[in-house]
Amino acid sequence: MRTLLLTLILIPVLAVSQNIGVGASAMYNFQSESWGAGARVNVFPNRTISYVPQFSYYFIGPVSEFTLGLSIEAKIKRGNTFNYYLMAHGGYNQWMNSGSSAMDGAQAANWNLEGGVGITTNHCLRPFLEYRYNVKFQETHLRLGLLYIFGCGGDGGGYRDPNRMRNHVICPAY
Repeated sequence: MRTLLLTLILIPVLAVSQNIGVGASAMYNFQSESWGAGARVNVFPNRTISYVPQFSYYFIGPVSEFTLGLSIEAKIKRGNTFNYYLMAHGGYNQWMNSGSSAMDGAQAANWNLEGGVGITTNHCLRPFLEYRYNVKFQETHLRLGLLYIFGCGGDGGGYRDPNRMRNHVICPAY
């Protein structure tokens, strides 16, 4: 109960200060020729290191599975328009049709580790593209998606909102 209460209190604070974003992606796995969708929350998207809890589900193709995990993104080149990053992802994988696989030792429940690279923009609505490699299953996949950063832009919500900043404000105490 305390965790839920703390989460409900912190989400608005993080959102207003541009420390959180939410997004969705389309995914394609080259080895299994499967398509899927993913959802994510990006904590500290504007910092060099960000933490990204993710959920993904492959539902079109021969493999049907979902993964729940956490990625850590390290921005290696930050520009005015684009950010390039390396990422590591650990997750729990539930392979729903593992019984029909020809792979030796196929199991329904798995832990996996992925590494990859990505590119994104610096806007409030950030398209991103990621290329990942799954170490355990030796497979690669692409993710193409959009990430929305809360409290960003000229809508009055961001701490860098130019409409809030005034050059000639006199402190009312003096």
